[in-house]
Amino acid sequence: MSRLFGNMRQVGIVVRDIEAAMRHWVDVCGVGPWFYVDRLPVTGFTYAGVRYDDVHVSIALANSGDVQLELIQQRCDTPSMYRDFLAAGHEGMQHWSTWPDNYDEIYQRALASGYTVGQEGNSPRGRFVYFRNEGHPGTVIEMAHATPTRLRIFDAIRAAAVGWDGRDPIRRQWPT
Repeated sequence: MSRLFGNMRQVGIVVRDIEAAMRHWVDVCGVGPWFYVDRLPVTGFTYAGVRYDDVHVSIALANSGDVQLELIQQRCDTPSMYRDFLAAGHEGMQHWSTWPDNYDEIYQRALASGYTVGQEGNSPRGRFVYFRNEGHPGTVIEMAHATPTRLRIFDAIRAAAVGWDGRDPIRRQWPT
């Protein structure tokens, strides 16, 4: 557990080919089912303090126990920390995430502790921020507001993984 951010809830994996990544996790690692959306509706997206209204990211989520895995493929040229990560020659774990309900309090505490905002935005699930204080690849910290909608969806994804028998490994919508 992070003293500043709380429990690690998710590992964010930036990939060049999300379909191949999902197949790998299913076929090689036995992790699933994956819940996939081609275009996450993101509003108010800012990168390095500049707003962009056209970010297109595909997201797939699955759980292994209590840890959620998030596959991310950016499908546009909008500046982002995902593109920076790939341009630096990396692919794989780009961030880890927490989901606090006291989002604003921890946000301010992180800024006071020397973190800076790399990118942030909003989605139908709630707000998110990626703090820029990376010591090495894979240690960006994302914080996602623990809204009731986000927790309902994430709880359903975790529940689907319990006892999963390998059928219907890639589901093309979020759980309802």
